[in-house]
Amino acid sequence: MIIRKLFKFENAHIVRGCTTQRCSENIHGHSYKVEILLRSQYLDHGQMVYDFGLVKHTMKQLVDSFDHAITLWSEDDPQYLEDMKKHSQRWVQLPVSPSAEQFARVFFLAIEQILQASKMVNDEKEVVLDSVIVHETDSGYAQAFKDDAHSENMGLISLDTILFSDAIKSEWGDKNWWKKILSNILIINPSKI
Repeated sequence: MIIRKLFKFENAHIVRGCTTQRCSENIHGHSYKVEILLRSQYLDHGQMVYDFGLVKHTMKQLVDSFDHAITLWSEDDPQYLEDMKKHSQRWVQLPVSPSAEQFARVFFLAIEQILQASKMVNDEKEVVLDSVIVHETDSGYAQAFKDDAHSENMGLISLDTILFSDAIKSEWGDKNWWKKILSNILIINPSKI
């Protein structure tokens, strides 16, 4: 069975090297939608694949980190990166260009890591991330599956190279949240959700 949760965020970027000049040379924004599709052949004690409250608690914080922010590519012009960080409190720096395709891969890897780092507390079994869909516009989206997210052909992504601005980290309930995810030590207390 597959369950789906939809999140939204507003974000600005430049996608260097793309075909269209407007996209590759100008900061522009999108109203993104992110669909997270989880899969399991089992149901937990609540007869759910995975409680949507847990999805909202853990994965929403990741998506919200990109909301009203500018997403930067670490390989972009150093002066541009410096200027954007100087003039925007909310920024995320990725090791890949912030195209819809790469957003889908980044979110897939991060959510996959969140699931691995989460302690299952209600007899959830074999819950895996089926795919992530990132809608950049109403008519265009990219969908990433496990093979896409881990593809050397598309460029390997190391989650520990993703940087969040201090303004974004200050909004996390736990400022070490990202480090805990990367270290596989995220524990969710359902009584606090």
